Amino acid sequence: MHVTRQRVAKSRRRFFERRTGRRIHTVAAGTAALAVASGSIAYASTTGFGTEQVGQTTKKGQVVSSDQYIDPIGKRLVINNGKIMSSTLSPDGTHVAASVTDGGMALAIVDVNNWKVQQLVGNNAAANLKISGNDVGQEGPTYSPDGSQLWLGQTDGYTKFTVNADGTLANPVAVKIPADGAKHALVAQAVFSPDGKTVYSAVNGQNRVVAIDAATGAVQQSWAVGNAPRGVALVGGKLYVSNEGGRPAKPGDTTINSYGTQVPADPKTGATTTGTVSVIDLANPAAAAASIDVGLHPTALYAKNGALFVTNTATNNVSVIDTAKNKVVQTIATQPWPEASVGYEPDAATLTKDGHLLVTLGRANAVAVYRYTKPLEPVSYVGLLPTDYFPAEITTVGDDVLVSNTRGIDARRTPPANSAGHGTHDTTSSLQRFKLPSDKVIRSYTAKVFAQNGWGKNDVKLANGRSAHAVAVPQRLGDPSTIKHVFMLVKENRTYDQLFGDIAKGNGDPTLAQYGENVTPNQHALTEQFGLYDNTYDIGTNSAEGHNWLMQADDPEYTESSAGEYLRSYDTEDDALGHQRTGFIWSGAQAAGKTVRNFGEFQQFLTKPAGATWQNLYCDTRTMAANPAQNTAYPMNSYSPIPSLNDVSVHGFPKFDTSVPDIYRYEIWKRDFEKNGPANLNMFWLSSDHTGGPPNGAAQVADNDLAVGKIVDEISHSKYWKDSAIFVVEDDSQAGTDHVDGHRAPIQIISPWAQHGTVDNHYYSQITMIRTIEQILGVHPMNQKDSAATPMSAAFTNKPDYKPFTALPNRTSLTLGLSTLPTCGADTPAAQDPKAAAAPTTAAVPKAEQQVAAQWQAWKAKQPFSAPNAKADSANPEQMNHFSWYEAHGWKKPYPGESKIYAPDKVPGAYIPSSDTD
Repeated sequence: MHVTRQRVAKSRRRFFERRTGRRIHTVAAGTAALAVASGSIAYASTTGFGTEQVGQTTKKGQVVSSDQYIDPIGKRLVINNGKIMSSTLSPDGTHVAASVTDGGMALAIVDVNNWKVQQLVGNNAAANLKISGNDVGQEGPTYSPDGSQLWLGQTDGYTKFTVNADGTLANPVAVKIPADGAKHALVAQAVFSPDGKTVYSAVNGQNRVVAIDAATGAVQQSWAVGNAPRGVALVGGKLYVSNEGGRPAKPGDTTINSYGTQVPADPKTGATTTGTVSVIDLANPAAAAASIDVGLHPTALYAKNGALFVTNTATNNVSVIDTAKNKVVQTIATQPWPEASVGYEPDAATLTKDGHLLVTLGRANAVAVYRYTKPLEPVSYVGLLPTDYFPAEITTVGDDVLVSNTRGIDARRTPPANSAGHGTHDTTSSLQRFKLPSDKVIRSYTAKVFAQNGWGKNDVKLANGRSAHAVAVPQRLGDPSTIKHVFMLVKENRTYDQLFGDIAKGNGDPTLAQYGENVTPNQHALTEQFGLYDNTYDIGTNSAEGHNWLMQADDPEYTESSAGEYLRSYDTEDDALGHQRTGFIWSGAQAAGKTVRNFGEFQQFLTKPAGATWQNLYCDTRTMAANPAQNTAYPMNSYSPIPSLNDVSVHGFPKFDTSVPDIYRYEIWKRDFEKNGPANLNMFWLSSDHTGGPPNGAAQVADNDLAVGKIVDEISHSKYWKDSAIFVVEDDSQAGTDHVDGHRAPIQIISPWAQHGTVDNHYYSQITMIRTIEQILGVHPMNQKDSAATPMSAAFTNKPDYKPFTALPNRTSLTLGLSTLPTCGADTPAAQDPKAAAAPTTAAVPKAEQQVAAQWQAWKAKQPFSAPNAKADSANPEQMNHFSWYEAHGWKKPYPGESKIYAPDKVPGAYIPSSDTD
């Protein structure tokens, strides 16, 4: 195997040499390139995973939901208490303090010598040490130089702990930094002065750095720095601060919002355009901070031997600053694969005693290894080492290397939160420990990392200008497709088993079916006509991640690392820091000369007229349906802060708001479609199946299903049907349980060119779906994730079946559960469909459960699911999932794996904070 890997690596180098006409080398003139292939004409795609499932262990490693395998080098410790946001090694090297999220804890203290979790700190009963909140910042925690204190960054300052002799923590004390108007402190990295008396803190939310008296907690000094300060390093008498949002805006700059600050940003992509490191001279504290330009999204700082290494996550390189000159003297490219220039996300660095520079590549699940001597001497690239899922921190412990992996082994917590199956919030993280192998062995591991990421397999070339026969999914990007109009319908939060667990021919668990055929007759009928996909995965844990995966084919490092404290931004539609520099699927389509029309997706703002209640909009929908020439009586305005998206959006189509019926959205779209026709790329956000609005959950999912059926009906009976493809996808699958994996989700491909009547159990993901859309429309992949993805060619045929789809009437009443019925009357589906008699006809609660149901209704009334400022995922996920299950089953069935119906405050796992604050 070792010899084979060497040959693969050697063959790859020869291939690159033939492609570029020169050998791969480092560039001595200020930039060290990992691998540069100029004039590349191909975008690679993997051979795929066959029918492998997430969680399955194969010869390549364990399958995860992000189109990757993981099989890390060295020894692994899985942490079943959530994702590691950041970690730090104690000064004596005996313990790791890891801030964690999404598992009911804030801190995990790991005994490095005994390789076990020694203590858990959080705000629930399972914690060994209780604190008030589980919110944790992007960076830290921080030990004092003598190891006697640990400071944990949180929303409004720090929690300071005493470190016991055995490494555990005690005596939590709050150190508060007051909000500046609406801007909380949102502290990031902190460092101690050498004498331990002062803590220097990056106050991320207020664009400043403060000096805090370590004994009293008093703020002694404050310095203005750049936007979103994140990393801090103390070198001699100077503080270096990485500003992820770059420099302050100047007159004439194009800007986009980021937590109340207008930051320099690209008008097309909305992504930041500057990255800086501020330099504070502690010997002259009254002086303004100096600034050094670096790459985009500078995050981690690591200083040693006169050099400061800055990881630039958006430009995929490392800036080396000579701290004697305060000047960038070398830029190290971390791009392992020539096919894609972005998406590797370097996020931490360290030096070993023998002169190796190690850089974690978060999105590549790898550590890049270089030979390093001094700042002005260009590094030489050695190779890659495999890690677990999303490595985020790296350090050395004696002769060992220690890596913290944010997502560990994916959402495969042991045991899962629910014995009946898996959920996306079964998150894990891991620590990884190994001795650095020889350069020769590192090079052999490089081929393994390439294989686990799918890099370099089955290259699909760009169109070569020759005439080509049109097929559904062209092999060459830019060759003609039989499909001219793509429709992407984004829905909310459902697992495969929740919707399709009742379909016998698929790999479903009927005991987990929550919204089966009586609630979703259209989507069930669509699986019969166009095919069932039972091995498809969403990648994100929640909406903050899910919409990014669909719009950017990535969840950028900023969003990944913000998960412990979403207060700065959850929906990154309105935060420039959440946007990758290569743009979005819509901007890529525009660059390819395609038209785009957006209906609600990735929108941030909504204005509604007075009287636009769910009930009135339901009646307005009935009026519009009966009078196709009549427009809505409640015109709305939905819009985006991203100029390129705003320009292609239909503003009368409302974004996420569970008090807006999806059939209303359908009527708004239908008028636009019949007047203007479709664009090449058409994007929708149909959000009623999130549930939480005025009707009960089953009614809202039925509303969503009816809207999907009507949209497909309208398209398939139009003149555009012959060259259309409709992709129906969830943004994430967090709101329920699935017996295979929490990320497994329903997806539908509806087209004359789609396979009909089949059960397709190939591994697919949101990334492969985006790659397929790109291939159809000739859109260049956005990053290394979609570049490496396998188009879903097996899901299509070149022998079209033009039979249209006719929408089915809803079986479940759309007005079930309303406390106030619409003035136009209740929805009565039984009169339309004889099968509806089997569906719920009332939302009456059994007498024995009326008291607990009333508690749930009081809980629901406090959740911000509706109105212009509605927030997706704002509820505690375990509570939300239980509530929707109880509603869907008429308060007659306990949640899967449980024996009774619980009140909101008694739900197992209810201590987990909502994803809007976790």
